[in-house]
Amino acid sequence: METNIPELASCQRCALSKTRTRVVIGSGPDSPSLMVIGEAPGKNEDEGGEPFIGRSGQLLFRLLEEETGLLRSDCFVTNVVKCRPPNNRTPNKTELGACRPWLDSQFIAVSPQFVLALGNTASRAVFDHTEPIGAVHGKVISLGPVRGMATYHPAAALRQGPSVVDVMRQDLRILKTLLGKQ
Repeated sequence: METNIPELASCQRCALSKTRTRVVIGSGPDSPSLMVIGEAPGKNEDEGGEPFIGRSGQLLFRLLEEETGLLRSDCFVTNVVKCRPPNNRTPNKTELGACRPWLDSQFIAVSPQFVLALGNTASRAVFDHTEPIGAVHGKVISLGPVRGMATYHPAAALRQGPSVVDVMRQDLRILKTLLGKQ
């Protein structure tokens, strides 16, 4: 399912609308146990129209399956910002603010049991804090009735190697327990 927000596909709330190929809305089941939220689409996602379809996504969903038993099809997957920033730069405050209503609408429409934010940008946007990911990863945070947690973005693991993958695995084991998966 793509969240049913027709206006999102033609959004022009910020300058990213001028440089994107397409709006990468997100996809997944209607009532997922997990909503995965990343930073912004990359090149593969901008071209393909779905979040996390490149190398980062392959790593993420391999780790999720190995550590929690969840498949991509069990998760609603989206990004804080729905359009690719030029040269994959970090989204700025204006772009984050312009996309925030879309993320809030998705959150309400999807009504996940749990939220997993990937990396600094998503973690800060979703959980409204300023700490770096190294200080908050693996800690359970309440978003009203929904609980959430942050871990490293899989792109960081691809760049920095096995030590980051190990931390992600540890965080995903916490997620498995919280979701009641044995």
